[in-house]
Amino acid sequence: MSRTVRDDLGGEVRLPDGPVRRVVSLVPSLTEALAATRPEALVGATDWCTRPSGLDIPRVRGTKNPDRAAVADLAPELVVCVREENRELDVRRLREGGQQVWVGDVESVADALRVLRTLLVDVLGWGCPGWLEEIGRLWGAGRPPARSRVVVPIWRDPWMVVGSRTFTTDLLAHAGLENVFADHAERYPGLALEELDGAGADVVLLPDEPYVFTADDGPEAFVRTPTRLVSGRLLTWYGPAMLEAWPVLRDLGPSPGAA
Repeated sequence: MSRTVRDDLGGEVRLPDGPVRRVVSLVPSLTEALAATRPEALVGATDWCTRPSGLDIPRVRGTKNPDRAAVADLAPELVVCVREENRELDVRRLREGGQQVWVGDVESVADALRVLRTLLVDVLGWGCPGWLEEIGRLWGAGRPPARSRVVVPIWRDPWMVVGSRTFTTDLLAHAGLENVFADHAERYPGLALEELDGAGADVVLLPDEPYVFTADDGPEAFVRTPTRLVSGRLLTWYGPAMLEAWPVLRDLGPSPGAA
């Protein structure tokens, strides 16, 4: 017996009746979520799936170049992807190779909560874990008035920042932090450093992924705006990371003495 579900992009996925027992995740944040819920069912993940620490399962290369043969060798009942992290080409080739692939689409906090619940409850049949209930309680109350304006670079040389229609922008808004470039036409626009430093932000948030900003690489570029180093995971990962992100982002501002 089997059942059919649809993913966020309308793709059909055939699954066995009952809870799914073997999953390969090609999304680091969802790998963490799956491991926190039913670790014995997680049989493969990407090289970038670094949480939880000490995760000891087979690796299938990267999010944008998965080893399809390695995935097939793990005999998953489901492969988990998301639109932003994974290429449509890889999803198509995995399906052509016989894999059942479910693709989520996340551009907001509401999307993240929906995708996590849909995946864990409806698709995998695992039920709703306590950590997800707590995330819904913390992050599901809507956006408070903005208390600070921020810029979030994700790369340098050339400089790129978080723009519109992103989970990060919406997450920040739910924490009372207004992204100066929230209404930019592009999701991740490339801008001159002078535009970033002169955008009128209260603080520039410098994450450690995808570009690894450090105390010696990033802050020195900004002469007009205070900077703050922050975990990229807390800005971009949906799942258990949102529990850690809540107290950090709610209290986030410029570092003392930053300039």
